This record gives sequence, structure tokens and C-alpha cells, in this order.
Amino acid sequence: MTDYDFTLKFAIPYGLDMEALETRLFKAGCDDALVGLGQQGRLALEFSREAASAEEAITSAMVDVKRAIPGARLIEAGPDLVGVTDMAELFGFSRQNMRKLLQSHRATFPLPLHEGRASLWHLAEVLEWFRTHQQKPVDEALHEVARVSMLANVAREGLRLPAEETRRFEALAS
Repeated sequence: MTDYDFTLKFAIPYGLDMEALETRLFKAGCDDALVGLGQQGRLALEFSREAASAEEAITSAMVDVKRAIPGARLIEAGPDLVGVTDMAELFGFSRQNMRKLLQSHRATFPLPLHEGRASLWHLAEVLEWFRTHQQKPVDEALHEVARVSMLANVAREGLRLPAEETRRFEALAS
């Protein structure tokens, strides 16, 4: 068994009593999470869950939250999206050195999810690139959690699209 650290963010129904909400989450099995209730209608949970795999840890946490708050809707699982600064901090580089690394490895570095003033990448793809192209040691639990978080987020986004639209753009996107 391994401890997996991850964050789940949910949209929750308005008007829930916050104290009762925390009690319901605890009773549903989320006693291994720090609960954040800062914004009305939003819930953030930072988990440190022991499980046989990251997938088991994350999916069981999602089930526990849904059991406690049936109307909860997943906004985001993390860690997933990272920018240049996040990558630099993770690998102990300066932001400038990370930018140089990106520029000099454009052909092999993962494509960003969003490219712009604040470009974003999936952490799982970045970690895999560092492991295979830079021979940097990567925390396996972090890599596994990032991969499952990415899959959860991409699947959630995919549910927003009609199937016919997905098929129409599949060939164009690859």
C-alpha cells in the first residue's frame, strides 16, 4: 500500500450547512482529507489516501464524496495542469532554465494543453518526458496520481461533447 496525495474539487449544491457537510464527508470515508469550503458552491479536498494504486485512491475518494454529497459534480482532479514555473520548481530549475529547456526540446517535449501567456501542460506527460528524455528520477506515486488525475479531467471534459462532434474532430486533432 502507498500513500497518494491528490486534490479533488467539486461544485456542490448551494445552501448546505458547512458544519454538517464536514460531518457527512467524515462519515462517508473522507477522514483522510483536508476540507476547503472557501467559496460558496465549491468544495476542495486535499487527500492523502492509502491504497494499492492511484486509481483506487482517487476513484474511492470520488465515490466517498458522492456518497456524502449526492449532488456534487467534479470540477478538477489534481495534480494535473502545470505551467513553466510549476515545472521549474518541481525539478529544481530556475524559470529561465526551464524555458530554455522547452525551447531546445520542442520536437520531443509534450505539446501544451494550452499555449499562450500562461501555457499549460499535463503533469503526467511532463514527468514521463523528464524520465525518458532527461533521465531525471521521478516520484512514482506522483507520476501515477498525475496520470489518473489527467484521465479523470479529460474524461470529464469529454462528457461535455456530443459523440458526433467528438468523432468529427478526432481525425483532425491527431
